[in-house]
Amino acid sequence: MIVMKFGGTSVESAAAIERVAGIIRPRFEQRPLVVVSAMGKTTNKLLAAADKAAAGNLADALRDAEDLRGFHRTEAGKIIPAESTSAMELVLENNFEALESTLEAIATAGQITPLLWDEVCSYGERLSSALVALALPAFGLPAAHLDARSVLITDSRHTQALPLYSRTYSRFKEKAVPLMQGRVVVMGGFIGATADGVTTTLGRGGSDFSAAIAGAGIGADEIQIWTDVDGMLTCDPRVLPGGHLVKNISFAEAAELAYFGAKVLHPATVQPAIEKNIPVRILNSRRPEVSGTLIVADNVECRNSVKSIACKCDITVVNIRSLRMLMAHGFLRRIFEVFDRYRTPVDMVSTSEVSVSLTIDHTQYLGDIEAELSKIAEVTVVPNQALICLVGDALRETPGIAKRIFSALETVNIRMITQGASLLNVSVVVDGADLVRGVEALHQEFFRDLDPEVFQ
Repeated sequence: MIVMKFGGTSVESAAAIERVAGIIRPRFEQRPLVVVSAMGKTTNKLLAAADKAAAGNLADALRDAEDLRGFHRTEAGKIIPAESTSAMELVLENNFEALESTLEAIATAGQITPLLWDEVCSYGERLSSALVALALPAFGLPAAHLDARSVLITDSRHTQALPLYSRTYSRFKEKAVPLMQGRVVVMGGFIGATADGVTTTLGRGGSDFSAAIAGAGIGADEIQIWTDVDGMLTCDPRVLPGGHLVKNISFAEAAELAYFGAKVLHPATVQPAIEKNIPVRILNSRRPEVSGTLIVADNVECRNSVKSIACKCDITVVNIRSLRMLMAHGFLRRIFEVFDRYRTPVDMVSTSEVSVSLTIDHTQYLGDIEAELSKIAEVTVVPNQALICLVGDALRETPGIAKRIFSALETVNIRMITQGASLLNVSVVVDGADLVRGVEALHQEFFRDLDPEVFQ
């Protein structure tokens, strides 16, 4: 058994779904469970409609919903066989009737509560999964639809729900595995439900996470993440085009890259796979012939000390200087209690005898955090920074890494540098305007000579 996850661009149109069917067909004997995201930009359009409803403009919100209905009917109608047209209309009717009720509830409340946010966002995956399941038989693939909310059981933390793993795995064995006998099972990613049946979501980008949970639940041989890139690259193509494909990488390295900005993989994806030791493969749905990136449990030997360079833009540096000459006992605890209280994650931390510098990328509560910290310390905030992270298993054992980094960045001002506690990364913070120049210099330094066993 395998899990195949297809993102929004992979199912954005009738032509894209036909491509997906062509990818599934040669793998049919491997008994695939297919996880799909919402079609194209559907989730963004659902949220835009919800915003209009919350602002009191219900009529426009309902018009947006009707436009989405038309889009799904048009694209699905091109590929769903005639004998399934009535089933398609029933899917559309049921989901859009429920969506209209949700938008009316938002308009009545005058706001999008976390529960309503989850409900309105869920329709994209509910629609795409049901319609893809109806379309696959037209391409010679018998299929069945599985409502993710019946198997992926979560806590009630709306918008960022966490799976209840033991219950979820039991549900997958009970409901998904029997359906997979001679059929492609299709379910939506990103969504789940509480034990009471209330719809929840795993956070934006959570379809990868859903695929990993499904893979662990059914005991898959491999989890495949089909996206619009060839796999993990040696640098972010949005920052610096021309990176090399990383053919093999460890779970630990992949998790580090995902956390530090590699958008090809959701940061939470690898955890269920690690626990069940299931390899994850990143593949390109537009170039299925490319072997992609295989992520495995064991360290991947490589003569290059760095496997890839990740980066995060729009980072904010917070400098905190003790009002005393030396930091008093408990000073660090008081600092991090403030960030914890405002649920603001910290990426990098650097300390000295009298000061702490740290980086955040969520600034929603920055004003409140700064006000609280100012009671115990001098605080300065430096916005518009960028974090560059070099990741590799061999970093911990390779002397001279810092020298090579500083030499490559000799014309770039480095504001912070730290080696991660995992020993798998070295990260630097630079001005946002220097990001491209910094990544290009580091890429030239560390990827001049490539190990052909690891890179392509």
